[in-house]
Amino acid sequence: MMHRHLGKVVAGAAIAVTATAVMVGVTLPSDASGQERGAKGDGGPQGSTAEQSQSPRQRPAVVESAPEQGRTGTGRDPLTDDEMKRAQTIALTRGFRDSSENVTGGKGPQRLAVDLEELSPQEAAEADPPRRAEVSYYDYKDDTYVTKTVDLASGKVVHTDTQRGVQPPPTREEASEAVRLLIADKLGAGLKADYKDATSRALTNPDQLTVTGFVYRVDEENAGPAALADCGKHRCVRLFTKVVNGPWIDTRQLVIDLSDRTVHRLG
Repeated sequence: MMHRHLGKVVAGAAIAVTATAVMVGVTLPSDASGQERGAKGDGGPQGSTAEQSQSPRQRPAVVESAPEQGRTGTGRDPLTDDEMKRAQTIALTRGFRDSSENVTGGKGPQRLAVDLEELSPQEAAEADPPRRAEVSYYDYKDDTYVTKTVDLASGKVVHTDTQRGVQPPPTREEASEAVRLLIADKLGAGLKADYKDATSRALTNPDQLTVTGFVYRVDEENAGPAALADCGKHRCVRLFTKVVNGPWIDTRQLVIDLSDRTVHRLG
């Protein structure tokens, strides 16, 4: 039994993934305060190595044409890999990439998801309905949720929607960055101590853990501590952490504000 640290290592070597909620003594919510469970994903494209080595003034001022159309689906078929890549390339214009930031502070927005857009009833009834992709991003530069709708046939962005205060589930890359910040913070001392107790090794990077991230927000239903008053406007997450092929470590009392890159304790 280990109980001196922030996050107690959950005892029992035969913990089944499907029994997680029972073993940690908490029912995993659909969120950590009313939001949906974190989704898997990765960050948005960052441009080529050549582009990154050049300053904006050195880069040639050219307009990128839409990539060639590869394998396409029909009707309401899921987006093909080619369609997803094409939509992402079209949506991430140079201006958008240069003016936005991802979760690590790098150039370009944080890509969240690529989905097939829902059709209107009239469009759905057509013999050959249009195929449009919705590419969603989080821009950490100004904490905005941006959705770009791409017409796959024409290769053009036909609609852009920008919202504040919208917090979709965090991606795998965002959850990984939250762990990185936690490891580097003094409030991560308990997590590191518990990891060493469980494995006899030092915890130095997120890849040593299996992590699920949940959005944390402060609103009328969840007042939260004063230090986290901006969560909801900022992108804040709570983590459920597990040693790879090992026990769970309880980190539920910690909140990582990815927007200002700080770590806080609840209560």
